[in-house]
Amino acid sequence: MTFLNEVTHRYPDAISFAPGRPYDGFFDVEQVFEHLRRYLDHLRDLGSAPEQIRDQIFQYGPTAGVIRDLVADSLARDENVHVAPESLVITVGCQEAMLLAVRALIARPADVLLASSPCYVGITGVARLLGVPLTVVEEGPDGFDCSVLERTLRAERGQGRRPRALYVIPDHANPSGATMPPATRHALLDLSEREDFLILEDSPYRIVSPGRQLPTLKSLDTRRRVVQLGSLSKTLFPGARVGYVVADQPVRRPDGTTGLLADELAKIKSMVTVNTSPISQAVVAGMLLAVDGHTKELNTETAAYYGRAMRTTLDELDHALPPVLRERLGVRWNRPQGGFFLAVDVPFAVDNEALARSAHEHGVIWTPMSYFYPQGGGERSLRLSVSYLTQAQITEGVSRLTRFIQAEAEVRA
Repeated sequence: MTFLNEVTHRYPDAISFAPGRPYDGFFDVEQVFEHLRRYLDHLRDLGSAPEQIRDQIFQYGPTAGVIRDLVADSLARDENVHVAPESLVITVGCQEAMLLAVRALIARPADVLLASSPCYVGITGVARLLGVPLTVVEEGPDGFDCSVLERTLRAERGQGRRPRALYVIPDHANPSGATMPPATRHALLDLSEREDFLILEDSPYRIVSPGRQLPTLKSLDTRRRVVQLGSLSKTLFPGARVGYVVADQPVRRPDGTTGLLADELAKIKSMVTVNTSPISQAVVAGMLLAVDGHTKELNTETAAYYGRAMRTTLDELDHALPPVLRERLGVRWNRPQGGFFLAVDVPFAVDNEALARSAHEHGVIWTPMSYFYPQGGGERSLRLSVSYLTQAQITEGVSRLTRFIQAEAEVRA
């Protein structure tokens, strides 16, 4: 990320397909105050006294969060995930949700975290920060494969290790854009029960993607095998830094009492961030109240926008690199149906030096896919993010990108 930021700063006129950020055009500063007022009115209507409302906004507040009931209601309405509010912890973005879950679950020297690869750099960063062993489950050309996971599980246990959890992004994954088919979802849930590991499901791009989405792993989970890591950065706005974790798994404590995994995550959170900003929670709550918990309604326009951005990118790639030319050059790309990202395979090394040449000589920036392979891979593939650009920028950006690809391929030849 530091290198990408340096390149972006050095070449401000370059078109950047690097940042996986929401499009700025949907944000209106005045709405923040409307949402905050709506939530304050909601508290008053529930019977909260003025001093109680003041304390809820200005004081620290409960570690697990003050809007768990509204987020739980939204999950039921949007995703058919029905859990008690007590099963949730409101976090500082999804990144903290990852940290809490990994810290709680990977507790013994033999415990291992698994992650599908390529994977989001946030989970690898958490593993490194906590000193947690990370073993990758390599995806194939068709995405995640449970047979590969089974072999990985056997190999880990054969070396005396205990796989505790698997991190996956089943919908429009970052960085690959891949989506897990229904049969694979069911097979993964069955495997997690049979082999006794938990699934950390992170799926932030579903509601901002066009069309009907497949069921989440958590909505299919009847045996409490899934810990859902949630983000409101894409569906509401990233500046709030509000996420959540659904952890309804039963836990037996050393003293013999029982509780929920969410309780243990809240204990860890109390030593990390104490609590999530009450003001941020209030603004988010006001947004949820505005649509009666249906965040899909808030994202009808955004999902259509991102869908057009992805289609435009794919159409421009098809136009600039028709089948005969791409076959000759050895270039190919996948065709995600949603999300922010797609991957382009090229016939030359995609590294920081190539990125610097792309920015300097052709005015276009992207992300090397190798960044997303914790144990090596992706050296001849790049990631494009389509979320932050206008249609005109995408058209020009793809034109610059194809000139870069052709130039590099010719040098290699």
